Amino acid sequence: MSQQPPPTPPSELFSVTGKTVVVTGGTRGIGHMIAAGFVAGGATVIVSSRKAGAVDATVAELSELGECRGVPADLSTEKGARGLAEAVAAGNDHVDVLVNNAGATWGAPLEEHDSASWNRVLDLNVQGVFHTTKYFLPLLRARATADDSSRVVNIGSIDAFHVPILESYSYSSSKAAVHQLTRHLARHLAPDITVNAIAPGPFESKMMAATLEAFGEQIASSAPLKRIGRPDDMAGTAIFLASRAGAYLTGAIIPVDGGIATVG
Repeated sequence: MSQQPPPTPPSELFSVTGKTVVVTGGTRGIGHMIAAGFVAGGATVIVSSRKAGAVDATVAELSELGECRGVPADLSTEKGARGLAEAVAAGNDHVDVLVNNAGATWGAPLEEHDSASWNRVLDLNVQGVFHTTKYFLPLLRARATADDSSRVVNIGSIDAFHVPILESYSYSSSKAAVHQLTRHLARHLAPDITVNAIAPGPFESKMMAATLEAFGEQIASSAPLKRIGRPDDMAGTAIFLASRAGAYLTGAIIPVDGGIATVG
């Protein structure tokens, strides 16, 4: 029987120190939680957002914790995704982790859903993930190996698992597409790049504000863990997927929801 190597210390197993990480939609909500977690963990983080002012404010805030830069980008178009990758490539020869978090939602009665609102959600939530990943491939592959793969982390939603309370038809459909796209990319980008998704439940964010205001207490009380998500819950899962600890996962969809979609 071959001798097993000694276990990796947890400080190394979950380390993201020195990694270069891009977080789209990293100026607020879940994206901000993830970006802050990576900065605090010693990574160099590049955040993007459609609004330049939000990017500047987030860079100023997170730079007090560590290394953070920013690039404004509208990822609802292929041109915007290409522009973000080119801007990042101008200052970096590689990217270790790409977090595709930028997204939009829309809720209205079925009769009020039109093509414009449907396309606005799908363009950013699905095409944005696809084109951003595509244009970042050269940077992700630059230092990737089968033993030390680069990582893509897509942000889906538990609304892709169950029917949400609100009539957010385009949003839940888009996140189901993100989950399938995650699996499809994982198959074709292995072994040099792993692709996984986080499916958040309720967290405090601008996107969830209306839902939590109307149903927050009901959602928390119905969750098996009896609370909504905290920033460390989200940051911890993203760091796990980006670190040595998550190196043997690809194509996984991880619900981070207090058990709502799985045992609720």
